[in-house]
Amino acid sequence: MKALLLSICLIISSLSSFSQEYYAIEGVVTDQQGQPLQGIDVYVEGINKGTATNRNGCFKLMSLSPRAYRLKVSGIGYVAHEEVISLPEQSQLLTITLKESLYELPEIVISRETLTGGSQFLSDVPGAAHYLSAKQLDKFAYSDINRILRNIPGINIQEEEGFGLRPNIGMRGSGVERSSKITLMEDGILAAPAPYTAPAAYYFPTVGRMQGVEVRKGSSQIKYGPYTTGGAINFLSTAIPQQLFAKVNIMGGNYGRRVAHAAIGQSFEHGGFVFETYQNSATGFKELDNGGPTGFVAQDYLAKVRINTSADARVYQALTFKIAQATGDADETYLGLTESDFAVNPFRRYAASQVDNIKTNHKQYMLKYNIIPSDHIDVSISAYRNEFSRNWYKLERIRFDASPFRPVSDVLEDPNTFANEFSILTGATSPSPNALLVRNNNRVYLSQGVQSLAGFNFTSGEMEHDIELGLRYHFDEEDRYQADDNYAMNNGVLQLSSKGAPGSESNRITNAKAFAAYLQYNFQWGKLHALPGLRYEKIDLQREDFGKTDPLRTGAALVKSANATDVWIPGIGFEYALGTFAKAFAGVHRGFAPPGIAESAEPEKSINYELGARINRAGLNLQSVLFFNDYQNLLGSDLAAAGGGGTGDQFNAGEAIIYGAEFELNYLAAFPNKNGFTFPLVLAYTFTNGEFGSSFAATNEDWGSVSSGDQLPYLSNHQLTANAGVDHRLFNVNISTKYVGAMRATPGTGNIAANDLIDANFVIDVSGSYKISKAVSAFVSVTNLTDQVYIVARRPAGVRPAMPRTFLLGIKANL
Repeated sequence: MKALLLSICLIISSLSSFSQEYYAIEGVVTDQQGQPLQGIDVYVEGINKGTATNRNGCFKLMSLSPRAYRLKVSGIGYVAHEEVISLPEQSQLLTITLKESLYELPEIVISRETLTGGSQFLSDVPGAAHYLSAKQLDKFAYSDINRILRNIPGINIQEEEGFGLRPNIGMRGSGVERSSKITLMEDGILAAPAPYTAPAAYYFPTVGRMQGVEVRKGSSQIKYGPYTTGGAINFLSTAIPQQLFAKVNIMGGNYGRRVAHAAIGQSFEHGGFVFETYQNSATGFKELDNGGPTGFVAQDYLAKVRINTSADARVYQALTFKIAQATGDADETYLGLTESDFAVNPFRRYAASQVDNIKTNHKQYMLKYNIIPSDHIDVSISAYRNEFSRNWYKLERIRFDASPFRPVSDVLEDPNTFANEFSILTGATSPSPNALLVRNNNRVYLSQGVQSLAGFNFTSGEMEHDIELGLRYHFDEEDRYQADDNYAMNNGVLQLSSKGAPGSESNRITNAKAFAAYLQYNFQWGKLHALPGLRYEKIDLQREDFGKTDPLRTGAALVKSANATDVWIPGIGFEYALGTFAKAFAGVHRGFAPPGIAESAEPEKSINYELGARINRAGLNLQSVLFFNDYQNLLGSDLAAAGGGGTGDQFNAGEAIIYGAEFELNYLAAFPNKNGFTFPLVLAYTFTNGEFGSSFAATNEDWGSVSSGDQLPYLSNHQLTANAGVDHRLFNVNISTKYVGAMRATPGTGNIAANDLIDANFVIDVSGSYKISKAVSAFVSVTNLTDQVYIVARRPAGVRPAMPRTFLLGIKANL
């Protein structure tokens, strides 16, 4: 491929330079698979002369006098390259290969510590795997993870507040509630606030500052527990660059949207650093009765520092320290609308939610040591600590007079029966001074541990072997110290009537101690690639409930509970090369999820199968997968976000079957005589069907009474994403479309009742950028171009709208 590209570049160069005499630097830029890279910046330092590669990866810098020049080559998502070129002594026809800036450490470490190894190793994974590069993420500059992940098949999403601040993500029907059934990581470290104790992710990594997103599903992801049924997501934070790099993105839009993203970093012979901040805010698109704030402010800061030996040292060693903080302040609520009010104004917010607000603070620390003592051995050891606090002050219950409080969800489901309570929700003066109960959901989380990873690779004849051993000791904790305040409604204004004592509503500490180990053997012999693995999880959970009458936690009314489990999780995946470009793969593994603290709850267990094929050749990447998940025990969760009571406890839901198909196509079209244009095309389709195999009465209000054969809620049978674009070295235009089929809000069979229906929706986003100079581009994007109005959820209380049409425009500078 590289020889062919050089020939093309040489022919073009010869035609353009016929009968002219001057010196030039020319060549071709490719990725590590030999594919041409378009739009890569190539310039000569110090003389203000530069260009960008065309669709064949070719470049040419002309009219250069005979002397030495420093050539610099750079592009989004790739490690910058530079070299000194001497004219006319040195050959001027160059072949330059750029590496993805996936990680700041050697290649063997990249493939070991990441889920996919980037696009370079993606086709070698014996199972469903996906990687979104920095260049792909940059096209729309999304800060909403929901819109990013819709490009990957097999992922199920329930939108919530429109900005993607608290996403609900599942994989292959695993359940979407607060992303509690997937393994969520940042840089290979567990990222949920308390992954074992309370996995509901009220914190989610700030996706706007990430330079890559990786997803693994099927048997190939048992390495990344504890949740092995659906899959794993790993967010790759900005890597320490190999040379001086700085970026500043400033954008603004409607609904008071403001985004600022800045980073600077550099590497030296024995170290490097990167400092970064991402600021995101909006005044909100919902309209609070009588006015008031409905927006958010999110601020994120990150720093990485690395010291290392020389790259050519006999024993390479590196020590990397990472520290980050993310704070949030959002005037967000769980209170939705009645169906009739949604029809009048879908963006209305009732007066009773005017004091609802969530404040969050997340801190993360990570210290990682890497050593490569030989070409066959590599070891990494990481110590990590995540601290997270959140206080969601939000309306829980309501009453008209001295009658018992009722959940607001009951009122919105039947506003006629509860007409008096509903009138207070919408601002009518309450006869009782204690008409509205607002809960101070104050919780503090801790997640810390040490994990190590060792790899040993060798060859024997035509066979390649790679043995990997991982160990992790982990501790996490959730501390609930909550209180209920009472309010009166006075002509649309909430007035505090009594303040609850801290710890008087929920006053407990739950923790988990977990030891995990896995052994994985990566074997390749000719066309056959096998990946057997075995994971072990031992989990001990304990709870101390001090009760509502002991805020000082003296232990006078202490109630202790515990649960424990240990499990072996085997899996094996196979991949077979069908030819130069095509491969088939298959796998089977045990799915597992921890049971939580409830003594009656058993671990979630399933046997999962997948069968697929992929094609990778010049400009074309295609993958198709069939999957079948057979649950012996499905776990449900009592989450307030899912319409439950908010205890966070899990319960047994018995047998279930989920099956489906995934299809993914990435195609880059480049036609002759099109002046350097390329046309990227992406298709992602998912079919999923899930049904309960047992009958039971769920402890969460969202599921209610379930019968065998009922369909799983919030699981669409059909999802389709289609993206197309036009790329040129000076500009690009992109369009992204998403279709999500209808789904039901509660378990059931047959036609979906109107009050249980989440309608199908079709949304179009567009974006574009124009290169003003070598370093600066103008950017614009519009989400929900046609301003579609649709319901995204009927939980936890009332119907909730999708984000309306929004725009964002600004400047991106990469220096």
